[in-house]
Amino acid sequence: MKKIKVLRIINRFNIGGPTYNATFLTRFIGDKYETLLVGGMPEEGESDSLHILDNYGLKPILIEEMRRKPSLISDRAAYKKIKEIIIEFKPDIVHTHASKAGALGRKAAFSCGVPIVIHTFHGHVFHSYFGKLKTLLYKNIERNLAKKSTAIVAISEIQKQELAIEHKICDSKKIRVVNLGFDLDQFHQKAIDCRKEVRMGLGLTDEIAIGIIGRLVPIKDHNFFLSVIEQVVQKTKRKFKVFIVGDGSERETINIRVNKLNETYPELIKMCSWEKDIARFNAGLDIICLTSKNEGTPVSLIEAQAANIPVISTDVGGVQDILKDGETGVIVPRGDLNLYVNALVELINNEEKRKMMSQNGWNYVQEKFHYNTLVQNMDRLYSDLLKERE
Repeated sequence: MKKIKVLRIINRFNIGGPTYNATFLTRFIGDKYETLLVGGMPEEGESDSLHILDNYGLKPILIEEMRRKPSLISDRAAYKKIKEIIIEFKPDIVHTHASKAGALGRKAAFSCGVPIVIHTFHGHVFHSYFGKLKTLLYKNIERNLAKKSTAIVAISEIQKQELAIEHKICDSKKIRVVNLGFDLDQFHQKAIDCRKEVRMGLGLTDEIAIGIIGRLVPIKDHNFFLSVIEQVVQKTKRKFKVFIVGDGSERETINIRVNKLNETYPELIKMCSWEKDIARFNAGLDIICLTSKNEGTPVSLIEAQAANIPVISTDVGGVQDILKDGETGVIVPRGDLNLYVNALVELINNEEKRKMMSQNGWNYVQEKFHYNTLVQNMDRLYSDLLKERE
């Protein structure tokens, strides 16, 4: 039986949801598919995620010219390389992930007459990233690309509504919701097996360990998070330590403020870079926070729940689709410092509440966000679209 060829194109191989999504779809989509994975390299200050692909035995094609920032020279070169790959590979499906790959990959696919062209929105750039004029430009580009696309994939129901109704990218009938999927078993198991050892390595005894995990970039709003910590430390007598995990363009700015807080409250906050074994690291934590201004589906919150860790998050993007407010964590309106501080103080002080949320987390995410569910849903979408072409 002839295999269905899928060319999967991702913006860049940095740490984040798109890399995991592309990795698991490529590795586990099934024997009836032959998948070629293509992507760009991380930006300066970002850690690459090629070790994730190595762990699953994948060897992608790297396009160095595919970079996050718009550039006529590099974008044209990346577009040309993608077209060459399409002509040689002859895919039945081109599936792009995130904005830059979506623009260059889809244009190349349209130009080469690929039968089925699909694009997945992970986050989006329609608010909190750019000014009004640039945002309007991106919306128009996405609308034009969506018209020619066979299908659009949203990673949450909320994102689907935003794309169809708020931003009017395309008709809702063209959008299919496919939740992200992850290798969650390792987070659950390591939370059981590794907690004592990890906490000892972090220098923790009876302190509550609070983590925030993600790129150190403005959209993640670590400045807001540090404002929260600055108030929380004055409102609880319970000992706690904070771990900021990640890297990015804001590292130096964040580090300056962290050092000032540590001068007043010694060893309160530790700056960590990316942890390659984040499942093991999470085993030592008690609470995980997210303070983003905008998100698609935040991976750190799904992984936290798989590790039985209660979470607190701002109400952005698809957070309401992945977190049960009051049961596995707390959702706070974006920008409401007092509510966020009070929610964190309550979780620090209330051990019973932490235990309750901890027990609920794994049960909530184990099936909904497992990579098996992801590949089953994507296989169904591919099959439906291929039948429509017959």
